[in-house]
Amino acid sequence: MRLEAIPILRIFDEVKAKEFYLGFLSMSLDWEHRFSGDDPIYMQVSKGDLKLHLSEHSADCSPGAKVFVNTNSLDALYHEVTATNYKYSRPEIIQAPWGDRVFEVVDPFSNKIIFNESLNN
Repeated sequence: MRLEAIPILRIFDEVKAKEFYLGFLSMSLDWEHRFSGDDPIYMQVSKGDLKLHLSEHSADCSPGAKVFVNTNSLDALYHEVTATNYKYSRPEIIQAPWGDRVFEVVDPFSNKIIFNESLNN
């Protein structure tokens, strides 16, 4: 049995969402959907095995979610993300209270993504 969880994050502005997820985090836009012309957008972005759904639909989820993402390449990811010079975020790698190394980014809609590299592997 294979299970896959894909978090849905609430967004309010398609342009700002794309600037953050596609520009700053260098994710790919896999697809986007609207029921009709001016309806709210629903889209999938991805990077490697990480997939996120971003939704302007108010009934899908609440803003301010937190997503925990494990990686085995925290330094490489950090350098890629910070090389974009996104003016609204300057993440730092820190040692988490549980002993792993992490950095956190917050999107324009108060959703948080924690990138974690376990030191116990």
